[in-house]
Amino acid sequence: MGRGCGGVRDGTTMGQETWMEHGMPIGCNMRSILERVGCCIVGQSEELVPADRVLYSLRDVTATVDSVPLITASILSKKAAEQISALVLDVKFGSAALCPTLESAQELARSLVAVGEELGIHTAAVLSRMDEPLGRCVGAALEVLEALECMEGRGPADLRELVTTLGGLLLWQCGLAETVEQGGQRLARALDDGTALGTFQAMLEAQGVSPDSARVLCTGTPLQRHQVLGRARICEELRAPHGGTVRGVDALPLARTLHAMGAGRTRAGDPIDPLVGAEVLVAVGQRLQEGDPWLRLHHDGRVGTAQRRALQSALLLAPGPATGTDTDTGTGTASAPSRIAGTVLPRTEPHGSAQ
Repeated sequence: MGRGCGGVRDGTTMGQETWMEHGMPIGCNMRSILERVGCCIVGQSEELVPADRVLYSLRDVTATVDSVPLITASILSKKAAEQISALVLDVKFGSAALCPTLESAQELARSLVAVGEELGIHTAAVLSRMDEPLGRCVGAALEVLEALECMEGRGPADLRELVTTLGGLLLWQCGLAETVEQGGQRLARALDDGTALGTFQAMLEAQGVSPDSARVLCTGTPLQRHQVLGRARICEELRAPHGGTVRGVDALPLARTLHAMGAGRTRAGDPIDPLVGAEVLVAVGQRLQEGDPWLRLHHDGRVGTAQRRALQSALLLAPGPATGTDTDTGTGTASAPSRIAGTVLPRTEPHGSAQ
């Protein structure tokens, strides 16, 4: 959430910075864009909620990064300043999240929902697992490409599940769907019929991306999209050290190592390399032989033995079939559990009940 205080940051504004390099100004006219397009993506800057950076720095030096009241204040003060009417928050938990456990995520989510309601904002929170990477990609440019796939009705199932859950809940909060399920179905149709991608292209152009770049990003081939966003100098595959069944891919060593390679930042304002990243090539329950590729690494050539060893530690293999997961009877392989662990709603629900 936010700038990844104390944990692994999300890719929302990092992806934004990637396409900002193609002409998007920071000081966009948000109100005008919202009226014309219906959406925009912005991050904290000297012009937009400048106090947030100061407050975060204070939390950092006073070792209060994990303080629930201060996290609540940091997140909701910005939303209240925008005078929004409804808000849905993705509160992640797990080894690579700010909240290590479901219980700690529930505590934060309840605080956010309660204070949001006190501020007059219809607020809800989704609790989502973050022990493994969301989708297949890690790294700014790769995540942008994966988001584009999702808006084409393709892409990883877990990413689509989270998008339609969050979006469906927001539509229900706003009274634009009678149930959360109907809201999710409406979002899914927008992904499948090209509506979402068309709106995204309009948003890019409204926020300063050249029409040609926006068109290629949204309608081009994967090769053309790479030409716009750029590609790392080296692309290599890491291979399974021995045979086994994939139990999972641990997000924390993956995130920490890529962060050290330049894909993330330690403090606000630090530069990032949007081309550094990784693609996970395996799924839970998949059987691997020794030497099978499991990770595609994108980097600039400065990867040492220790970093490769850390990345390899992210691959979790079991000698036999995976346990503790659902099994696809058609293929005999196990599938990962749902990303969604629960939803925290306000005491007074705005429209019916979120089933």
